Parts: sequence; C-alpha cells; structure tokens
Amino acid sequence: MEGIDEIDLKILRMLQENARTPFSKIASSIGVSEATVHLRVQKLKRLGVIKGFRATIDPAKVGKGLTAIVLLKADPLKFKEVLRKVASIDDVYEVYDVTGEYYAVLKIRTSTRESLAKIIDKIGEIEGVTSTQTMVVLRTIKEEDVINF
Repeated sequence: MEGIDEIDLKILRMLQENARTPFSKIASSIGVSEATVHLRVQKLKRLGVIKGFRATIDPAKVGKGLTAIVLLKADPLKFKEVLRKVASIDDVYEVYDVTGEYYAVLKIRTSTRESLAKIIDKIGEIEGVTSTQTMVVLRTIKEEDVINF
C-alpha cells in the first residue's frame, strides 16, 4: 500500500459505500478540504487503486438471473489462448486462472438454461479446451465486491 495513507483509506471506504458521495460530504466527514479529496481521488485513480465508478446492478432484474460456475481444463500449450477466447464470450463475467485439478474457474450470468447450454457449447468448441464441469448456482448466500482494509 505504498503511497496510500489513512486519509486515502477513509476516502476509499466512503466511495465504496456510495461512489456518488459528494466530495464536499467526504471532506467534512474526514476533516479535510474538498480540494484535498479531489486531489486524493485523482491520485488513487492514477495509481490504479480506483479502477472506476459504476452502478451495482441486480443481474436478475436485467435478465441475467441464472448464474453458473464452470471449471475448465485445457491443453497447457494452448491455455493462454483459451483464456483469451473464454474471456471474450459475452456472458462470461469472471475468469480466474487457478491452481489445482482445474486450470480456470469461470462465472457465467445468463437468462435461461438453454442460453447457458449454448455458452458451454461455445466454450467446449475452443481449441485447447479438454473438459468442463458446470455447476448452476441455486442461491447466492454472499457476493460482495467491497474490499475490506
């Protein structure tokens, strides 16, 4: 956390809670000027700590209520290209290069079992993919994108 101090962390905590919090409110809450908040946010963006600002959307409300986790095995010589192609598929939202029996873990969000089957077929057609195992999520118990620090 080089270059990040307690004031930066306070700003980050408030922005994670609500990215639309006015800089003036952040400033008064942590006891600094609005200009300081502005400069700190610019610095955090430049350092890549803040990657962007976005709305958190309920996937089910926009037709992506079916979530699946796919475990993927691939030919090691083609693995890099497999990851690139898998990551380019529209309803694949997360791709993790992992250790263990499987080479990658994918998170898919889609609308129906039929559309999920088409995505899995598309993944299976990628040269270098040797097998997949798919798990359909029944309930989401916890899902957060907030980083605790």
